Amino acid sequence: MEDPIAKDIDKEIEKQTAGSPPTRKTLIEKLDNWSDWSSWDEFYRTYSGFVWHVARKAGLTDDEANDVVQETFIGVAKNLQKTKFDTSRGSFKSFLLNQARWRILDQFRRRKKTWYREISIQDNDEDGPRTAPIERFGDPKGVELDKIWEKEWQDKIMDLALRRVRALVSPRQFQIFSCYVLKGWSPERVKEELGVNAAQVYLAKHRVGRILKREAAKLAEGEE
Repeated sequence: MEDPIAKDIDKEIEKQTAGSPPTRKTLIEKLDNWSDWSSWDEFYRTYSGFVWHVARKAGLTDDEANDVVQETFIGVAKNLQKTKFDTSRGSFKSFLLNQARWRILDQFRRRKKTWYREISIQDNDEDGPRTAPIERFGDPKGVELDKIWEKEWQDKIMDLALRRVRALVSPRQFQIFSCYVLKGWSPERVKEELGVNAAQVYLAKHRVGRILKREAAKLAEGEE
């Protein structure tokens, strides 16, 4: 027998998420229209921060990461201008990763060129050992960058899902869920500081957790 509460939640999800951040599929389809600046802006705002964090965790500076973001999205635009994105040739996640990977590695190559140029004009008799380039510029290997990318991708999915969930449940339930599940508070601390009972803590964990899992799954499917 269908759960009437779950049915009501499903209806509310459809209603509330109508204005939520668009999925990859929706955005890519809109990017075919070069005069649709709002979609391009939404696309940039959705993924630029994600690419920036990956570049930073790969070992780049803030300025270098900013360059990676700009160059990555210029590359994406040029590629989409030439041909529509074809899912049969691979996932969007892999496509964006490749675009960002080249730019991240370019930044490490530029670093090394700058370092070699600087030491070439220094006095060879200068006191003190120099740090070897490989130690100063540990550019990420493919597997390492893939791990960073996957971790940031999952974090991005969860962040978007949480934004959706926040609009679907009461502020009180989300607060209980956030403290208990996201922040890792003990049930006793949640009850004491929020003034709730054990049943309310359990109910918030169950209901909000179920919606979060479902929304994350939807977003993951749409972003792949």
